[in-house]
Amino acid sequence: FKMPDTQVKAEFVRTNFDVIASKYDLFNDLNSFFLHRMWKNAIISLIQNSFPNTSLDCLDLCCGTGDISVRLTEMNLSREVYSVDFSEKMLSVAKQRLTGIAKSKQEIGDATNLKNFPDAKFDVVTVGFGLRNVDNLDKALSEIHRVLKPGGLFINLDVGKVKNPLIRIFADFYFFKIVPVLGYLIWGAKNDMFDYLPVSSLSYPDQDNLKSMFEKQKFQLVEYKNFVFGNVAMHWGRKV
Repeated sequence: FKMPDTQVKAEFVRTNFDVIASKYDLFNDLNSFFLHRMWKNAIISLIQNSFPNTSLDCLDLCCGTGDISVRLTEMNLSREVYSVDFSEKMLSVAKQRLTGIAKSKQEIGDATNLKNFPDAKFDVVTVGFGLRNVDNLDKALSEIHRVLKPGGLFINLDVGKVKNPLIRIFADFYFFKIVPVLGYLIWGAKNDMFDYLPVSSLSYPDQDNLKSMFEKQKFQLVEYKNFVFGNVAMHWGRKV
């Protein structure tokens, strides 16, 4: 599989996520052995520990089918939750899950150009397994920083790099060989998206380099936490 060029990456991702939207949650459950639910719960715990007794305006960017959005709306702390994705069909699934929740708002949007949101609008911005799909990571981080309020928190959950060479062999075999086949079986046909997902991790920065990219875009107090030996990592930083 050859990664799409930067000029066409956004359209490739949008088109193919539209195709797999209906069964994407099942795919996540199976390929992560349901662990993705625990990782997303860790995002909520971090928010709750960071903002005691505060009413929060939240943005779930690259929200997909709304897994994190649902959790954000369930927080007593949340006042308003925007769910934004540039895949119309993924967002449609999120809308169905969020129907009837007054504090929830959904809209199509691009992480690299959050033109619908003014400066310093949100207390919290979350991204779950979405940053590696953007065509300009620095620009996305800059936009996230812009829309955060001073003191605001950005949390990103995505794939990481395993440092232990022995564990990395098994992790790469699973991610590059087993996960695509699992996707084919769920959809009953070959789909480029399931080859793209592991290959996209190759050009995505490792944990320390992503931390540096956060800091380059003026995030402070940047930290990260590894899950499953570093296969997945949660980064967070503040706008000060």
